[in-house]
Amino acid sequence: MAVGKKEENMAVEIVKPRIDKRDYRRIVLQNNLEILFISDPETDKCAASMNVCVGAFSDPEGLEGLAHFLEHMLFYASEKYPVEDSYSKYITENGGSTNAFTSSEDTNYYFEVNADGFEEALDRFAQFFIKPLMSADATTREIKAVDSEHQKNLLSDPWRMNQLQKHLSAENYPYHKFSTGSWDTLEVRPKERGIDTRQELLKFYSKNYSANLMHLVVYSKDSLDKVEQLVRGKFQDIRNIDRNQIHFTGVPCTTEHLQILVRAVPIKQGHKLKIIWPITPGIHHYKEGPCRYLGHLIGHEGEGSLFYVLKKLGWATSLSAGESDWTNEFSFFKVAIDLTDAGQDHFEDIMGLLFKYIHLLQQAGASKRIFEEHYPPEDWLVASSLPSKFNSSVIQSFLNELNPDNVRIFWESTKFKGNTSMTEPWYGTAYSMEKVGGDSIKHWMEHAPSEELHLPAPNVFIPTDLSLKPVFEKTKVPILLRKSPYSRLWYKPDTAFSSPKAYVMIDFSCPYGGHSPEAEVLTEIFTRLLMDYLNEYAYNAQVAGLYYDISKTNSGFQLTLFGYNDKLRVLLEAVVEKIAKFEVKPDRFSVIKELVTKQYQNFKFQQPYQQVMYYCSLLLKDNTWPWNEELEVLPHLKVDDLVKFYPLLLARSFMECYVAGNVEQAEAESMIQLIEDVFFKGPQPISKPLFASQHLTNRVVNLERGVNYFYAAEGLNPNDENSALVHYIQVHQDDFMLNVKLQLFALIAKQPAFHQLRSVEQLGYITVLMQRSDSGVHGVQFIVQSTAKDPKYIDSRVELFMKMFESKLYEMTSDEFKNNVNALIDMKLEKHKNLREESRFYWREISDGILKFDRRDREIDALKQLTQKELTDFFDEYIKVGVPRKKALSVRVYGSSHSSQFQAHKNEQMEPNAVQIEEIFSFRRSRPLYSSFKGGFGHVRLTFFDQNIDGKNIFGPNYKRKTFLFLSHNLRTF
Repeated sequence: MAVGKKEENMAVEIVKPRIDKRDYRRIVLQNNLEILFISDPETDKCAASMNVCVGAFSDPEGLEGLAHFLEHMLFYASEKYPVEDSYSKYITENGGSTNAFTSSEDTNYYFEVNADGFEEALDRFAQFFIKPLMSADATTREIKAVDSEHQKNLLSDPWRMNQLQKHLSAENYPYHKFSTGSWDTLEVRPKERGIDTRQELLKFYSKNYSANLMHLVVYSKDSLDKVEQLVRGKFQDIRNIDRNQIHFTGVPCTTEHLQILVRAVPIKQGHKLKIIWPITPGIHHYKEGPCRYLGHLIGHEGEGSLFYVLKKLGWATSLSAGESDWTNEFSFFKVAIDLTDAGQDHFEDIMGLLFKYIHLLQQAGASKRIFEEHYPPEDWLVASSLPSKFNSSVIQSFLNELNPDNVRIFWESTKFKGNTSMTEPWYGTAYSMEKVGGDSIKHWMEHAPSEELHLPAPNVFIPTDLSLKPVFEKTKVPILLRKSPYSRLWYKPDTAFSSPKAYVMIDFSCPYGGHSPEAEVLTEIFTRLLMDYLNEYAYNAQVAGLYYDISKTNSGFQLTLFGYNDKLRVLLEAVVEKIAKFEVKPDRFSVIKELVTKQYQNFKFQQPYQQVMYYCSLLLKDNTWPWNEELEVLPHLKVDDLVKFYPLLLARSFMECYVAGNVEQAEAESMIQLIEDVFFKGPQPISKPLFASQHLTNRVVNLERGVNYFYAAEGLNPNDENSALVHYIQVHQDDFMLNVKLQLFALIAKQPAFHQLRSVEQLGYITVLMQRSDSGVHGVQFIVQSTAKDPKYIDSRVELFMKMFESKLYEMTSDEFKNNVNALIDMKLEKHKNLREESRFYWREISDGILKFDRRDREIDALKQLTQKELTDFFDEYIKVGVPRKKALSVRVYGSSHSSQFQAHKNEQMEPNAVQIEEIFSFRRSRPLYSSFKGGFGHVRLTFFDQNIDGKNIFGPNYKRKTFLFLSHNLRTF
């Protein structure tokens, strides 16, 4: 079907919330490019996103991944801006970020940037779609990047299982394809057939990138008239060949691909069920929202729900439901269930219960009461103007599609290993398949447990009072509102967002919670059980936009509540009561212990870059337990261990509290008084205040100046070919001027490092330079994951890059220096987007004990005073290769492709000023520690005692327990 000429002057009323002060406008350029403008005079950053209606489904036969590869290539250079990677460099230097993704039928490119740099950024961005340069050299290099991305995914269960679902679909339908691409599909196989991949790339771009298939959104500070004039001039030159939008008619699953039961072997420990139905795409009925309604009910976790019954029987630990993998032509409705070991043995019962619940929904019909309760929380304030309407017949028609004749069942378990007969070709997933008819499912339903399934009761947590509380003292930062021997309360009313929401954080500091691996694991199980016990009651609160979490921390556990403030006190009281009256239910203890055990066992399947970051944290952070010790104690823990442990955990504690948002001072104080009364008051208090000696500290290893430390380990998964490196440079403890020098260096070096190590040298898809902060100790780290090169080689390239970067830093013009300083100032001036973001910023100051709530203003002042010479002097003193004050640590994980180099490198003679760390804990014990900002009532840092003699702290480490972190970072993904 051809895409007709869009009417440029057609009036379109864009529905928006009543509190939305932004202006919107839709236009269509002469080249048929459709654009949405958003004007927001109060924004700190501007942004743009271009969607091209062509994706992986359009890959030519035998060139799998070509659309994704093209997405990569457009970032390199253009005829107007021919310097390679100058677009990304410009975005980074102007305080922004950029990325892209390729889906089935679309490719999307986007960026955000400081307002002052927006016009040029937009011009550079427009050249992606006007005259990009795709050089032969860059083409070859970027195929390696695509392959590195594929190598990263090979041992990822989500990628593997998604491709298996695609594999078991109609071969003549594009859903069946492998879409990300690899060296094999983009280099080896095309060459064997005499095909030039670059020529095919140019042909694909020329054929498919047409203005009439594009949609642009521009978000700016300027008025609509001004931004429209700006955009018209930059995007009107995109060519329009009136390309027909491709519609992939038909369906991906024919009769042979339905009524199947697939048993697949995952990488990680555990058992999962995915029950999938091809359905009518929900986008065809977006006003009625049938998939959202069904996902809400089938995925419900309250009393009477499917999950409630499965959990009660001890068969499942999580359940989710909703639409997935949809296009305009087809869609799937998916129910995903994480099974326990017992649940694995009750597959037929679980399937029977699922279909019984669906049958219940079909018999009950669509409920207007439930539909009206289930506006998305973010839309409650504008519900009357939303394009949503209750239509029972539409919902019923979707329900009828969830039938036994239409089902696809994917059952994942490591127990199937050795009992499969087939292999998926792209990822090597072992699987077997059999047909399962409607009669079998009917039999499962008839013999399923006779548990009572029913629709959810009315939701008592839906807020009824959305009024805003008066703010008499418009404080810009948190104030210490209240303190006692039991707690300290920081308070910050909402002065920026005019939202009926609150954010409450209560940190229970419990010295006994982490004094051993056993205590660490028991605290984890304790917090998981609390969440487990509260689930049926508090799930409705989450549906109603009031979220809560109880999680283990470095020094005890933490309670977080966030959302509409109207019913927050009700939820808080319920949670506090559950903590105070905690009991160990043996059946739930077994389930949670099993779940925690599997998560520890699966640690070895983390990506190598995550492993090196874990080792780096273990090396630097005082009194942390390794994951394998905690895994070792897990099998021996019994119910009685937790019964005895719980009173000890809470025997002495201190609460650090933060209350922010639409809450008055008296309300905030009342909340904390409530908790104090429950835990610390009465004839037999649950808890007592901490002794002065028990306040816990955050201590970080102080690396020796002039020494390069190295730690090497083999990858935990012998089947993972990827290796990884963290090259960490430790600089200083929190100081405003040193902070901004480090931040400015990282801003200037980030994109050149990415370009050199990733784009030019193709060391690995994951290549990052980023700042690192450990309890106020700041540094910078390079993170690289690679199959191409071993970690020692990568380390040498990082050092070579640093030498190359020296000249760029020294030769930087004064204008370039000022531009970078201004970009960093603009980033610091960026306002918090919402209450949660603001609260997390302030909570970090509280949890680290630094309490510099005016940090951004003070660092801006420091930046304004900073000279270019001071920056280069900082580099020469702390960062430059070989300087006497530099403190460096390289952590190397060797994948299976570099196992031979591991032993060879371990046995090599070390260079002068290099130290090989043989054992982590001996190393930690041998080094002095930085002083702690945190650790005493009032958070007073006694700088008188923060003395070093010959680089060694005169006081030994305080006994403070910190857990290892499963770290994740925002890594560039294109």
